[in-house]
Amino acid sequence: MIPGFSLPPIHREGWPFIAIFAVVTALLGVFAWDWLAFVGLVLTAWCVYFFRDPARTTPSREGLVISPADGVVTLIEPAVPPAELGAGDQPRLRISVFMNVFDCHVNRAPAAGRITRLAYRAGAFLNASLDKASELNERMSWRLTLPGGQDIIMVQIAGLVARRIVAFSKEGDVLRAGERFGMIRFGSRVDVYLPDGVQPLVVEGQRAIAGETVLADITSTEARRTGSAE
Repeated sequence: MIPGFSLPPIHREGWPFIAIFAVVTALLGVFAWDWLAFVGLVLTAWCVYFFRDPARTTPSREGLVISPADGVVTLIEPAVPPAELGAGDQPRLRISVFMNVFDCHVNRAPAAGRITRLAYRAGAFLNASLDKASELNERMSWRLTLPGGQDIIMVQIAGLVARRIVAFSKEGDVLRAGERFGMIRFGSRVDVYLPDGVQPLVVEGQRAIAGETVLADITSTEARRTGSAE
């Protein structure tokens, strides 16, 4: 074992896929297709890595909005929340976090609150990093109402490779900040719509960690941040 290294827990959603990859790899080995067996071994290892579910330390101060996904902040712009949530037709600031196939895909609640609306909509499977993916792709939309009455909208968007959005919670559930609420299999994106007037504390191109990176602070009057790649 490598000193200081330990394999994170594997989410239960991943075990059927890991088993399929492992069985196919074993069969390839039995039939002496050595190079295919090697490819299968690599894919099995990737599958184990993809479904990892590491523990996270979530900031707990009231007012913080935490990233629901691992990945890169690709878009920060005003947008109207999905109509199926009944959250109105006024644009809100939307932060999009794109997850590639090497990111952890377990999604976590951005704040403590109650799920007051949950809506699934079938759609296409365009590259999730595209802006139009928010409108056209398959999605699961969540309306999280905070104790103070404000709403945070989360939208899980299936991508080019992703074919299944999995919900761990249901309408009416009360979530803790950082609590797991769902996942998307194999590459996708999560959008967060902030309450009116709230400014982001991240910038486009920044990497976010689910359950840890602070996207915004509802109680802050700090101006929107800017940044550049160095």
